[in-house]
This record gives sequence, structure tokens and C-alpha cells, in this order.
Amino acid sequence: MNRIWNSIVGKLWATILLLVSFVLFIVTVLLLEFLDNFHTNQAEDFLRREATTIGKIVLEHEGDSSMHLIIKDMLDYETNAMIIDSEKKVHYSFHRGLNQDEIEQKILSEPKFFTNIHVNEKVVKEMILPSIEDENVMKQYLVLMYPYDEVDGSIHSIVMYQSLDAVHRTTKRTTHIVLLSAFIAFILTTFFAFFLSTKITSPLRGMKQAAFELSKGNFETRLPVMQNDEIGQLATAFNQMGKQLKYQIELMKQDKEQLASILTSMTDAVITFNRDYSILLSNPQAERLWQKWYFANDENDKVLPKEIFHMLEHAISFAVEVEDELEIGGQFYGVSISPLYSENSIRGAVAVLRDMTDQHKLDKLRSDFIANVSHELRTPISLLQGYSEAIIDDVMTSDEERNEMVQIIHDESMRMSRLVTDLLNLARMESGHMRLYKTNFHLIPFLDKVHNKFMQIARDSNVSLALDVNESDKEIILYADDDRLEQVFTNLIDNAIRHTPDGGKVTVGVERKGDIVEISVADTGSGIPEEDLPFIFERFYKADKARTRGKGGTGLGLAIAKNIIDSHEGRITAELGETSGTIFKCALPVGPELDEEEL
Repeated sequence: MNRIWNSIVGKLWATILLLVSFVLFIVTVLLLEFLDNFHTNQAEDFLRREATTIGKIVLEHEGDSSMHLIIKDMLDYETNAMIIDSEKKVHYSFHRGLNQDEIEQKILSEPKFFTNIHVNEKVVKEMILPSIEDENVMKQYLVLMYPYDEVDGSIHSIVMYQSLDAVHRTTKRTTHIVLLSAFIAFILTTFFAFFLSTKITSPLRGMKQAAFELSKGNFETRLPVMQNDEIGQLATAFNQMGKQLKYQIELMKQDKEQLASILTSMTDAVITFNRDYSILLSNPQAERLWQKWYFANDENDKVLPKEIFHMLEHAISFAVEVEDELEIGGQFYGVSISPLYSENSIRGAVAVLRDMTDQHKLDKLRSDFIANVSHELRTPISLLQGYSEAIIDDVMTSDEERNEMVQIIHDESMRMSRLVTDLLNLARMESGHMRLYKTNFHLIPFLDKVHNKFMQIARDSNVSLALDVNESDKEIILYADDDRLEQVFTNLIDNAIRHTPDGGKVTVGVERKGDIVEISVADTGSGIPEEDLPFIFERFYKADKARTRGKGGTGLGLAIAKNIIDSHEGRITAELGETSGTIFKCALPVGPELDEEEL
């Protein structure tokens, strides 16, 4: 029952029924009132006509025995009459039923009938009189008095009284007919109301179900268009709305995926904040940045560093864009925070954080490089300038001094040339422009050639140079650029000899470890301090005074060696010897085993 009243069918049915019932009630009341008045007026007219006729009969047939019969035949059972004179004396009485005397006495005692009597002027009144059918029962009667002139000039009156039961019976029959018509109208109204509401609500129920399907994301839902009226147009509009919703959702999905792809692919960290400084959105770079800050501060929650929080608070409070470069936990970040607007109000802010640590390191390396190059060039330039001025001023006392100065100028110019060449080679390597010419060659003969090249230099420096190779490693083959590798080992052996004191020893060793061959250059010199080992492959890096570069060095040899080994997908490291000196180890991948014909 509640379901019917809560539905459109029930509400529409109730509305129509109330409207029809109200209209029927008003029509019934008015109709019954009209019919009651109509039948009463009809009864009055009937009594007037009857009274006129009886008056004529009495005048024409007074004293005639047939007068009574004629008048009784004219009157029906419920209509009675009497003829009285001006003295209220009853001359004739035409009464059927009970209570004749009581009725006549009540009529004759009514003053309205005997006040201001005029001939041929009829007086009508409704009165409550005893019933002619039952004792001790009062009923409503319609009483008419009609005065007329007798032949002798006296005034007589005809009094007629009729029970209104006939009028009431007619009214009741009319009421029954009206009520039956109202009931039939009620049934028909109910039928047509349900029929009409079903025609309306059935499509609406379909639209309701389709709307629920749309809310679940099923945008393929369509409604059948069965009508051409407003409901059919509504179904058409609903179908178009579903298509448009699907199209808009697809666009939003594509925009969201595109935005997510852009945020994910960005190298900068992007974080969107709400107005209450809570985080709404962040990309993976920002998440990694959060993790770094959490581990550094031992925090479990996403707590902003106070420097960034102050910038965020300023941007949201004053609606301005804030940019700054901050140092947080030893790292440098470029931070830009801009407010986000929703119409005319600020709903949050977006922060972009760029890690500037590497750029700071590059700037430092650049400045250090310039300083180192300037330092390296200052000494030879000063010597060139000083000795050239000495030659120009002719301050030499002998040809031997002149030749010595010229030799110093030549040596320093050659040192500057080597420095510039090494710088160009290193720049070419680091920019990826170094080209390798790889071939297959035997490693041991290659190292033996390099070893023989430094034998005389080692003897002159009173240093023992040895090549330590196992018999099982003599067939090792490398696929590499032998010229570049010769440059590496030339540099390493030369450094080892120059930094090894008289009587010392330099050993070149080879050891195979699976697909890797490790070539080591060990000396018995003073060794590199352990704290300097991680930095010795940087350009112009100066270690302890005991390892300062001797004559002819440019300070770029180890940096060049590391670039060459890295380009061969190898690894070069430095470590302290067991007792003294330094051991440089180069690990290179072993080439494929080939036949002699392929070498």
C-alpha cells in the first residue's frame, strides 16, 4: 500500500479521484437542491390547478350529489381537500385516512390562512401535520388555501393539503440515480486514471532504471522511443544525454590519463595542496622526494620541511607566486609555488620542486676545472714569459745558459701542448665523441709490448718492472681498441714508475675471473692516502705531496684512463697495497674464443 501511495500512479490516481469526487459532490448537492425545489414547485402548481378546478366545480354543481364523486375522483390518495367559509366552518370535506379532525383543526388554527384574505389569491404553506396513515406520527404537508366568491356574494375557501412523501420519494429516487452515476463515474475514473498513469509511469520507470544504469557507469543504456509525445521526446533526450555523457567521460578519462602521463614523465616533483595545506596529488618524483625526506628526518607522516611550508603559507595567504632555491638535507632544490583558483577564490596551490644538486655540483666542477687549468697553465706561462724576457734582454753570460733557457722554454711549451691535447681528448671522451676501433687480439703479447716499452725508463729510474702472468692465462683474447688500452696502461705504468723510489718494484699482473679479466699495476711507492682514493680519477685532483705530479705530468691521465675503460664497459679502481704503494685494477670483459685464422 505504501508503495502505491509513494508512486506516481497512486498520487495521480488519488488526485484524479479527489477532483472527480469533489466535482460530483458539488454537482449532487446542487442537483438535489434543484430537484427538491423543482418537485415542491411542481406540487404547488398541481395544488393550484386542482384548487381552481374544484372551485369551478363547486360553483357549477353546488348541491348536486355528483359533486362529491367528481372531486374525489380528481384527488389522489395523498391529496385531501375541504371547503370552508369565512367563519372557518367546514361545509365539505374530502379526506381519506386517519386523523381527519386533528388535521383540519391545525389547518383552521393557522392564522396565515385567515389574515388579509383576497379572492382568487392562493396562499401556500408547508406544515407539520398528523399522518393519514399512522397514529402519533407527524409528517410534512403542503397546504394551499384558495378563496373564491359564492353566488350569494359570500367568500368560501378551498383548502387542499398534500403529503410531501411523494416529493421526497421522487427526491430519493433521484438521489439514488445520482449516487449510482457517481459510483459508476468513480469506477470509470479509477480505470482511466490507472490506464493513463500506467501509460505515463511505465516509460518513467524505464527511465528510472536506465538512470540507475547510467549511475553505475553503463553508458550504453538506451530507451526505446515508442511515442511521439513529450514522453517520447524525453526518451530521445535521455538517449542523447547518455551518448553525450559517454563522450564527456571518455574525454575526461583521456585528459586524466594524459595529465597522469605528463606528471609521471616529468623530471620535476609536482605536488598539489589543498587550502588547508593537505596534499591532494603528487607524481612519482614527488613520492621519491617524500621518501628521501622521511628517511632523513625519521618521520612517518608527510610533513613538509619548514622552509617549503612557509613558502606555501605565503603563496596561499597572499595569492602570489613564490620562487626560491633552498638547501634541504644537503640537497639543493629550486622551488616554485603558485596559487590555484576556483573562480575568484583560492582553493590551494601547486608546487614544483627541481633537484638542483647535480647542477650545483657541475657548477662547482666547472669552477674547479677553470681554477685547475688556470693553475696548471700559470707555471709554464710564467716560465715562458720569464725566460723569453731574459733572452730578449740578453742577460745570459754564455751560450750554454742561452741553450738551457731555450730548452726550458721548449719543455714548458711541450707540457702546455700535452695539457691542451689531454683536455681536448678528455672533453671528446666525456661528450661521447670518442670512436673506438675494436679488434680481437691476444692480451699477453699486448702487455708484453707495453712492458718492453718501459723497460729502459725503469732501469734509468732504478725501478724493477715485472709482468706476472699465469700459464693458464696466456691465451686470453680481448675484443677492444688496443691503441686506447695502450694509452691507459702507458699512463698507469708511467705513473707507477715515477712515484716509486729507487730500488722499488712495479708489477703488471693478469688474472682471469670467469668472463672478466683483471689487469693490475702495483707499485711499492709511498702510496696514495686512503681518503684521496675516491677522487683520484677526477681532473687535476691533487693528492698528498708524496704523490704530486713530477715533471711532464698534466693531472689528466687517470681521468682519461677511466673514460677509456668505461667506454669498453669495464671498471677501473685504485686501492692501497698490502704493505706499501698503490694497486690499480682494470676489469675488462673477455672476448670470444677464436681460431688462429681469425686473429
